Parts: sequence; C-alpha cells; structure tokens
Amino acid sequence: MSHVVIIGAGFGGLATAKALAGSEIPVTLIDSNNYHLFVPLLYQVATAALSPADIAEPIRHILAPYSNVRVVMGRVAGVDTAEKQVHLTDGEAITYDRLVIATGSTSTYFGHDDWASYAPSLKSIEEARAIRTSVLQSFELAERAQDPVEQERLMTIVVVGGGPTGVEMAGSIAELARHALARDFRHIDPATARVILVEAGPRLLAAFPETLASYARRSLERLGVTIMAGKAVERIDAAGVTIAGTLIPAATMIWGAGVRASAAASWLGLTADRSGRIPVAEDLSVVGKTDIYALGDTALCLDDAGRPLPGLAQVAQQQGTHLGRALRANLTRGTALPPFVFHNRGNAAIVGRHAAIFDFGRGRRLRGFAAWLLWAAVHVVLLVDFAQRVRVSLQWLWRYLTYRRGARLITTPPQPTRAP
Repeated sequence: MSHVVIIGAGFGGLATAKALAGSEIPVTLIDSNNYHLFVPLLYQVATAALSPADIAEPIRHILAPYSNVRVVMGRVAGVDTAEKQVHLTDGEAITYDRLVIATGSTSTYFGHDDWASYAPSLKSIEEARAIRTSVLQSFELAERAQDPVEQERLMTIVVVGGGPTGVEMAGSIAELARHALARDFRHIDPATARVILVEAGPRLLAAFPETLASYARRSLERLGVTIMAGKAVERIDAAGVTIAGTLIPAATMIWGAGVRASAAASWLGLTADRSGRIPVAEDLSVVGKTDIYALGDTALCLDDAGRPLPGLAQVAQQQGTHLGRALRANLTRGTALPPFVFHNRGNAAIVGRHAAIFDFGRGRRLRGFAAWLLWAAVHVVLLVDFAQRVRVSLQWLWRYLTYRRGARLITTPPQPTRAP
C-alpha cells in the first residue's frame, strides 16, 4: 500500500489521520508537539478559566487504537518533492507516496517582529501561560505598588486586534478582573482595571454582520472594556502601546491582530499568497505538485463564489475528513478524488457571560444567552476526548455558579515593579 505522510496534528491533520485509521494504508503523522491542541479555547487558559490539560490531548493516545498509524514527534526542515521525502531537523528523512500538509498558521506582526517579546500572541500553550502569568502577576505587583501612576500602569491590559481572538480575550480578562479577582485583594480594586481593545479597522469582528458586531461591542462595553476602533498601533515596547502618537502605559499587552500560514510554501518552492497560503485545486491537491495536498490554514481553498475559505477549525476538520476518506477510496479502490465542498456550520464568538454571537450565513443569526449556550455545547462536543469533555463541562459549571477560576497559577519569578 502507498505510504501517506501527514505533517501537522491540528484539526485538519488529525481528521485526515482518523479517516485513514483502521485501514491497510500505512500512515505517518508528524508534529513538533506530542499533543493535539484545541486552539479555540486557548484564550481560556490565558485567562485562568481552564488548564492546558483541559484542551490538549496526547496524539499517541488519540490514535492508539489504530495500528496502521505511526506518530513521529519531530520538526520538519523541508520537503524533497523529487525524491518524495520529508526531511526533519534531526536529519531523518521519511519517504512518502502521498503527502498531506496541514501545518496551520502562526501570528504575524506585519513587519514588527520585535513587538512579539512585549505582546505575545495566542497560538501555543507556552504563549497562553505567558499571558496568564503577566495578567495575574500585574495584579500582584499592583497590590504592592505605592505610586498610583505605577499602579494604574500595572492594571492596564491592552489587547490588539478586534477579531474573534481579541474580542474573546478582552471579554474574558474583564470578567476575570471584575468577578474572579474582585474579593481577593486588600489594597486595590481589580474591577477598576483598564482593559483596552484596539482595532485598526472601522469596527470589531469584520467577518460578522454589522448587527452582531454591534451587539458584541455593546456587550464588551457593559463589561467595562474600552474599545478603540479605527486606531492603528504605531509602536509596542516595554513602556506600553503607542497609538496616534500617544503612549498608553501598560504592563500587559496581547497580540491578536493577524495570522500567517506556516512555511510550507517555501518547503515546496511555491509562490504563496499574501497570507502565505498554498493554492490548491478543488480536490485539495497542491497546484503544480503531484501527490501533495494541503488543507486548513495552510491552503488557499476557494468557495463557490471564488472567495478564500476562512481559517476556522470547522474548515480544516471538514477538509481533513474529506481528504482522508477520498485518499482511502483512491488507494484501495482506485476511485478518483472528488472535489471538496464546505458546509458552513456557523461562525461564532463569545463576548462574556450570557453573551455570544453566531452567524450561520444566509441571514440566519443568533445572539445572547441562546448563542452562549450553543457556543458552549459545540466546543464541548468538538473536544477530542470524553474525559476532556467532562472536565471542561464541570469547570464551566463551577465557574458559572461561583464566578471562580481555578487555574490562577503564576509559574515565573516576580518582575520589577517599576516601568523601564
């Protein structure tokens, strides 16, 4: 049987492996981590609502029942398309007959990579922990600060980017300060913390209809979030964020303004689009390459109207399941690969307690408490492990009843109390 190699164990890569699992087709799944990460809930790790183990599951455990799937923990250095080999950074070369690239995306700072050290993004567990530590540590240091100006700086959090990531992060931090931390300090009032959401575009949530975006804005403002739309960030450094020539002193800055596809295009010697995505045909095969496929955030896949499909988990998951089943039929029965058709199950964002928005397309929309319940149900179902579903459900129920958050751990030494 032909050997299928999958690079990336995100939603797309894992779905492809599952669709091929249990067959006679040998499959190798390569990832630089040993776990599958549920990225849509990563912001809840950053805001102490969940622990990393609640949203990450070892890849080997997920695929343990399937003897035809081999898992390799390694980092890809490049692809030799002539020899059909994937080269790892440790020197190993893995030969493939069919190659699936599902390496996802990374954050982009639009040419200001130096900002990353001051404003981490939210793409990994390490970054989520760094944000959680910065937020919680700032309140601890504000409790000790004697200077009111320094205290205000420590209690100012700036979130850059008005997409779903920025909106969910800003709302969750505001709830953390105003509810979970409200009674825990003696010399400061966490409810007075400033949470500022900055968006360069004219409004929040540009991918959503105006009515839903307006509802989300009003919900954030009720939580005390200050929204600065139509304002571009000019500089981020240790002192804070500079917008329109004015410095906003802040101890915690979070980046959620943009993403770029992984380096897969350079591995194949292809010209990518502005977001780094690889053009693919209707059957998800890479244009100009033989026996290579791309999906998820890595792929530039167009819908019926000629528009790129969004970088959502449901897109990658549907593509992975489709491609895995298509490859299985092709390799075992010689069936041609059919075109991929995306079925939109709705785009969602949670704003805060009892507040969320859902856009199902074609004018079908939902907001408020019903959307919040649906958002919670969908995300629990999408978790890959039953134990995770139980843990997350219980955590959310406890948090809903008590307003408490149990993952408030600071794992790094205290930082200086004075701004540089």
